[in-house]
Amino acid sequence: MSDLIWLTEAQMRKIKPYFPLSHGIPRVDDRRVISGIIFVIRDGCRWRDAPAEYGPHKTIYNRFIRWSAMGVFNKIFAGLAAKGGKPDQLMIDATHLKAHRTAASLLKKRLAAMIPHIISLRPQTYRAHQRWFELQAARRM
Repeated sequence: MSDLIWLTEAQMRKIKPYFPLSHGIPRVDDRRVISGIIFVIRDGCRWRDAPAEYGPHKTIYNRFIRWSAMGVFNKIFAGLAAKGGKPDQLMIDATHLKAHRTAASLLKKRLAAMIPHIISLRPQTYRAHQRWFELQAARRM
């Protein structure tokens, strides 16, 4: 595969100080496993779909889960961000904003207010709107 991701030696030198110490049995190649973690997260694929060049998918998954629980990746990101200086731009991803629990009922209130207006429409338009309401009700089930 040509789209494999491999961290360079310079990149590994930057993040290696944040790795936890190995106790007892030496770990498998950190470069290979971390490159596999980056590949899976970048592509959004399942762990078992990681290419065999990165090693067993269970090893990649276990390392990700264990180091995430230990906060290793947070330390790496914080350390690299601190060395980078002040950013020129900040970006906010709005997909993580939470809606209030009552926000879901607003749609029902708006639809209830629209029903008298829809009933007064021409018959063929009313049938189209009625079908739309039926589809929406079916989607909620």
